[in-house]
Amino acid sequence: MRRAADRLLRTAKRSSLGRLNTIRVTAINANRPQKHIGLRSVSSLGKNHGSSQTFQSSINFAEGRGQRSPVVEDDRFFVQELASSGPIVKATEVQSTSPHAMLTPEEATQKLRNLQESYLVLRGRGVLRYDIVQLPSNNPIEDDHAEKLMQTSPPIALHDQAGSSITSDWMFWSVFDGHGGWTTSAKLRQVLTAYVARELNATYKASITSSPLVTPSAASVDAAIKQGFLKCDHDIVHESVIKAQKANTKSAAADFLGPALSGSCALLSFYDSRSKDFRVACTGDSRAVLGRLNANGTWTAQPLSEDQTGGTPSEMARLRNEHPGEPNVVSHGRILGNLEPSRAFGDAHYKWARDIQDMVKKSWFGRSPLALLKTPPYVTAEPVVTTTRVMPGKGDFVVLATDGLWEMLTNEEVVGLVGRWLEENPVGPKATNSTPSSWAQSLLGGKARPDTSLPVHRLQGVNGQSGQRNPIRRQQWDIRAGDERFVVEDKNAATHLVRNALGGRDRDMVCGLLTLPSPYSRRYRDDLTVEVIFFGEAEACGDVVPNVEASAPGTARPKL
Repeated sequence: MRRAADRLLRTAKRSSLGRLNTIRVTAINANRPQKHIGLRSVSSLGKNHGSSQTFQSSINFAEGRGQRSPVVEDDRFFVQELASSGPIVKATEVQSTSPHAMLTPEEATQKLRNLQESYLVLRGRGVLRYDIVQLPSNNPIEDDHAEKLMQTSPPIALHDQAGSSITSDWMFWSVFDGHGGWTTSAKLRQVLTAYVARELNATYKASITSSPLVTPSAASVDAAIKQGFLKCDHDIVHESVIKAQKANTKSAAADFLGPALSGSCALLSFYDSRSKDFRVACTGDSRAVLGRLNANGTWTAQPLSEDQTGGTPSEMARLRNEHPGEPNVVSHGRILGNLEPSRAFGDAHYKWARDIQDMVKKSWFGRSPLALLKTPPYVTAEPVVTTTRVMPGKGDFVVLATDGLWEMLTNEEVVGLVGRWLEENPVGPKATNSTPSSWAQSLLGGKARPDTSLPVHRLQGVNGQSGQRNPIRRQQWDIRAGDERFVVEDKNAATHLVRNALGGRDRDMVCGLLTLPSPYSRRYRDDLTVEVIFFGEAEACGDVVPNVEASAPGTARPKL
C-alpha cells in the first residue's frame, strides 16, 4: 500500500486505469432495474425493482491535504492521496457528473449493504435463518440467486403407522455465477428450482405410491436432481434453436438464444426437513462449505462441493476420456483453451455441433465455431451431488457462494469468520435461545474469546484447502495471511463475509476496491453472491419473515 509520491505521479500519467479522470462511480441501488430476456420480465424473489442511481461522492480533507484515490501501477492495486484542489469530474451519458474520489467508509458500507437480505424461518423444522448479499462488479451483475420453500402434501407426503400423513418442508437455496452475460443466470433463477422440484415430486410420488412408508432411495433422489439440471439445460441450449427457427425473426432469436449463448455455473442446495438431509448439486466452480461446532468451541469447515474447472484433476481425466485423440481438450486449465468451468449451463458454443453453429451465425447472429471444436459437447450441466446429514441441534451452518468469494478467502477463513460473527450476533428471534451463537457461547462460558484468532480448526498438511483452489486475489492484492485483519461490523452474516473478503480492517483496501468502476473493477474482484444458512432447533411460531435489521430497505419481503 505504500508508494513514493513521485511513483504515484508517474502512475497517474500512465496508469492502465485508462486516464484516471474518466472513472465513474455508480451506486447500484437495491431497487435496481429489471433485467429482461427479450420481452419477458425477470425479477428475483424478495426484491423490488426500480431504477439505478448515479450519485456524486466527495471527501472533505483538512486544508493542505489531497484527495484519496485508488491507483494502479504495474497491474497492482493500492490507495494513495492525490494533490488536488477538488474532485476530478467528467460528464456522463446520463447527464450528470461523477467524481473520481474514493468512497468514504460510510459510503463503502452503504454499497456493501445495498443488496443484502435476511429472513427468519419460524417453522420449527431445523432452519432458523438465512442471509444473502450480492455485490456487483460487472454492470449489470452476472450473478443471480434463488430461494424457495415448499411444503409437501399428499400424494407425496409420507404416512406413519397409523396412516396419518407426515409433511415435510423442502427448502432450496441456489447461487448462479454467470459468464459472458447475465441472461443464463437470470434464466436459471426463473426456472431451475422448478425443473428440479418437478423431478423430485415424480420420484417421491412413485416411491410412496408403491409403499406409503418408504422414501425414495438416495440414488434415485440424486438422479432426479441431475435429471432436472439436464432437462433445463437441454431446453436452454437445444430447444431454444427449434423455437428460434419457428419464429424466424432476429428479435425472437435474441429472446430464445440469449441464455444459450452466455453461460452460468449453478450451485443448488436441497434440504428435506424430515430426513435432515442437505444435498448440494454443483455445476461449475461455485462452492458450498458446512460449518460444524466442535467440543472445544472451534468450528470445522467441511467442503460440500468440489470446484469443477479445466484445472481440476478429476475433470481433466473425465474430459480426456470422453474426447480421446484431442490433446487440447484441456489447455492451460481451460476447456479448448478458453472456458475455465468444465460444467455449466448455456455455453452453446461448446455444445452445439459445427453445422448448428454455422446455421445460427448465418440465420441470426453469433461467432464462428472454435477452431479446436471436433466432438461436442465439451461442457455439461450435469451436477455432482453430495449429501450431508445436518445437525440443527449442534448449530450447523452452510455457506453458498460464487467463486468471487473463494478467490479471496479459504474455506477455513469463511467458516471461522461466521463463527466469530456468531459470538456477537443472535441468529433466531430474540425469544429463541436455541441459536448457533448460544451453542458457541455456552462452550466459551458465555464470554468472548480474548484474542483475535478465528475460532476454526485448521487442517494440517493441506493448507486448510481440502483440495480446493487457493485464493488468487490475496497475492494480487499483496495481502498477508493473519486473522488480525478481520472485523465484525455487520448484522448480515453474508455481508460480513464480503467485507472481510475485500480487506476487513484495512478500510483503505475496502473503500478502494469498492470505488473501482465497472468494467475495470472486474480485473480486481468478481461479482459476489453469498448465502449463509443457519440451522437450529426452535418451536414453530410462524413462517418465513424478513429480518429487517439485516436487510437493505425494500429488498426483503415475506416468502413462502
